[in-house]
Amino acid sequence: MTQYLEFEKPLAEIEGKAEELRAMARSNEEMDVDDEAAALDKKAAQLLQDLYKDLTPWRKCQVARHPERPHCRDYINELFTEYTPLAGDRNFADDLAVMGGLARFNDQPVMVIGHEKGSDTKSRITHNFGMARPEGYRKAVRLMEMAGRFGLPVITLVDTTGAYPGKGAEERGQSEAIARSTEMCLKIGVPLISVIIGEGGSGGAVAFATANRVAMLEHAVYSVISPEGCASILWKDAEKMREAAEALRLTAQDLKALDVADRIIPEPLGGAHRHPDASFRAVEAALREMLAELGDMKPAELIADRRKKFLDIGSKGLAA
Repeated sequence: MTQYLEFEKPLAEIEGKAEELRAMARSNEEMDVDDEAAALDKKAAQLLQDLYKDLTPWRKCQVARHPERPHCRDYINELFTEYTPLAGDRNFADDLAVMGGLARFNDQPVMVIGHEKGSDTKSRITHNFGMARPEGYRKAVRLMEMAGRFGLPVITLVDTTGAYPGKGAEERGQSEAIARSTEMCLKIGVPLISVIIGEGGSGGAVAFATANRVAMLEHAVYSVISPEGCASILWKDAEKMREAAEALRLTAQDLKALDVADRIIPEPLGGAHRHPDASFRAVEAALREMLAELGDMKPAELIADRRKKFLDIGSKGLAA
């Protein structure tokens, strides 16, 4: 059963009525509801188009967090073959908020790494809602280092509200682990491509997204802090998250204009959760194109390209 977001309530009513009519017809074969149901479907389709025509930043946050939105594991299962998960940081533990391993993309060997949020209550707790601990970032460093050693492109799938802020994580060096992961992103001499598939939150996202190419799904968000966290700090009121979302400029469209993101990957109408297959195919096409762009570059050129990309962020604004 479809889960509707707050702003989708009018759509839920119309689609609910259409489903009720069809359910009644299934229980009474003499009922003919085709015309009425078709009219409701048409009305729902138009309303869906109107709702998603010009989403506010806060509504985009809601779409990016939709519980039915495809997660890292879904993309790996759909886009990669021969996936072999690699576990542990060789120091403390295996962090299930971060998954990664060797795989093939279009028959090309790659290393894929990403945040996994989980899809139901049990799996969300298991994966800590995608909030990585230090051992998760150290695992990512180990996998990126391995990819560099064997000349494998690295693909990262970012979907996290941020790194886990718990006491144990801080005691084990959370900030240092994030910094080491970001450093490794800058150092490896292989193509590094990052796709923000949902939320890109704070340094927890930057640690995976310091890449040659950064792509964002159309309704994904990427920011130094969540709108609720920003509102709590600036206005001492988390309810001002809508204003914070506007001020943070966290949408894919804003970040493409600021040169933080290199491309926007289109989503099906209503978001990736409504038609996951279409989202998988769009991400697949974007990955193929970005790998082709970087395929002929030598290690030194890849490192220089990556560093220049991040050093140049904001330079347009300074020049103006």
